[in-house]
Amino acid sequence: MKKITSCCYVKYYIGAKNVKYKKITPVRYILTFILLLCAILPVAIAPAPVKSATAGITLNSSVQISYPTLITFRIQAQSSDNIIQLRLHYIVDRQNYASVVSEGWAVFNPAASVETQWVWDMRKSSLPPGANVEYWWSALDAAGRTAMTEHYSLVFNDDRYKWQSISEGPVTLSWYSGNDSFANSLMEAAQQGLTRIKNNTGAVPEGKVHIYIYASAQDLQGAHLFAPQWEGGVNFTGYNVIAIGVHTSQLEWGRRAVAHELTHWIVNQITFNSYGAGLPVWLEEGLATYGEGELSFDYQYALDSAIKNNKLISVRSLSSPFSALSEEAYISYGESNSIVTFLIENYGKDNMKKLLDVFQKGSGYDEALQQVYGFDQDGLDLLWRQSLDIEESFSEQSPDISITLITGPVLSLVS
Repeated sequence: MKKITSCCYVKYYIGAKNVKYKKITPVRYILTFILLLCAILPVAIAPAPVKSATAGITLNSSVQISYPTLITFRIQAQSSDNIIQLRLHYIVDRQNYASVVSEGWAVFNPAASVETQWVWDMRKSSLPPGANVEYWWSALDAAGRTAMTEHYSLVFNDDRYKWQSISEGPVTLSWYSGNDSFANSLMEAAQQGLTRIKNNTGAVPEGKVHIYIYASAQDLQGAHLFAPQWEGGVNFTGYNVIAIGVHTSQLEWGRRAVAHELTHWIVNQITFNSYGAGLPVWLEEGLATYGEGELSFDYQYALDSAIKNNKLISVRSLSSPFSALSEEAYISYGESNSIVTFLIENYGKDNMKKLLDVFQKGSGYDEALQQVYGFDQDGLDLLWRQSLDIEESFSEQSPDISITLITGPVLSLVS
């Protein structure tokens, strides 16, 4: 029997071009394999190279909120070379089609050890109470090395008050004045508003909303900069935040306000689009007052007086922001409610939902109405007036009537 000796060939290089093969025996094979393994092993088990840009810089950050005016972001940086750049990166959590990263550049003199800050001045770009912000720092030194902190998050809380909170479904309600019964009544109004708008328009909320109940209109106005003196409630569009000033003696008004602003929140969510197109004001405010339930006495009285005196405002005119004059504003709210009620009662909730869906695609006012109902704003104006037994479509002149109103805080929408 012929003895067979196992062997293998090892390929090795001489110079850059010449390649030779050498036959080796099992013993030499084992020794060669061990030598090769020893040569390769250090490379295989070595950690992936750390980017030189991240080595040698240490960072330590902190933040301080001074509600409602400032957020101060502080940073300490050290390196073997001078720190030459420190930038704060932040993302505000709000409804958007793209994640927008903003930057703040800290001002300092280059040095190996730096302590500086960047201040977010709310007078230039404000946030509502409860807004969420994600942030992190990046650094660059003179040697070209970079470093970055972890991503952190903060909530722009109004810590001037001791808040209590309750939650039900998509709604969280926070308050600091009044007992549990007060808060539960407002939450009940919120849930009724959600049900009412769903049953009559088909609109349902996406995500969650936080409602802050301030103890008065004055407290509310102090919660965000440049608030108008007449403001009583506000829906901060895109932030999923609503703030309303409700004194404990104004519970009935507060219940209406909660349902009103909650309807704004839902409608804004489902019609949000990348074109920046919105709704005609008569539709937005008509749905919001519809969400309250029965039309308030103030609005109904103003509407009845305008009908009686032939001083109604045209639907097309109501597409624009309402007048700052209280008499015209109350008529505008009353009319808007009547117009929306006319559409829902005569054409159904399914068509109202279709109308909102068409607006979500960025459609114009007349085009959307024409697509869903077969008439534009002028046609709607005529049909609505006919439903009131008014044949003539009146001019868009300002009403010239005297109305005694029970005035109260005004609800508004902030983009």
